[in-house]
Amino acid sequence: MNIILLGAPGAGKGTQASMLAEKYGFLHISTGDIFRANIKGGTEIGKLAKTYIDAGKLVPDSVTCEIVKDRLSKEDAAEGFMLDGFPRNVFQAEQLDSFSKIDFCLNINVPFELLMDRICGRRVCVCGESYHVTALNGRTTCLKCGKELYRRADDNPETVSARLETYLRETEPLIGYYEKQGKLLSVNGNGAPKEVFARICSAIDSRI
Repeated sequence: MNIILLGAPGAGKGTQASMLAEKYGFLHISTGDIFRANIKGGTEIGKLAKTYIDAGKLVPDSVTCEIVKDRLSKEDAAEGFMLDGFPRNVFQAEQLDSFSKIDFCLNINVPFELLMDRICGRRVCVCGESYHVTALNGRTTCLKCGKELYRRADDNPETVSARLETYLRETEPLIGYYEKQGKLLSVNGNGAPKEVFARICSAIDSRI
């Protein structure tokens, strides 16, 4: 089973991906992780991507597609995978179709006004835990490890607005792309993570 996870920034893809990987045994492949692994490993494609990143430029679609293609060719992806962060636009989706078969695209749908609140109210810890200020009730330390929580530099209204605008312009057209192929599963992403997870599992089970 080859799945794409789709959703705007703040929709909860990372949280849901972890739970889905545990429940169904899906191999979770994050584009960010692929880039970091190739750069750290000093691969040729990693070196090429690093030249763009170091220059403060976006990595071209062609390079991104080659990195993903290489990752999907590995033995552990042969039994299926769950892509998180790719494709980001229709061109990447078309390229993906040329080297891999996608069974369905799972879209986590959350109203944009809620996304803004989710991201701007997010507080994170170095241990990886994440919270929302409303749930902390004034607490400033992590419930798991006790370390001080902090707000990511890009979790501010201006940056979040820009990220959401980019998503609307470049990534949201993928909803129509996969809908035309009959591969779109759209799930209401509003609610507690466990509630959303239950909806997602129901949608997936209907397609397995």
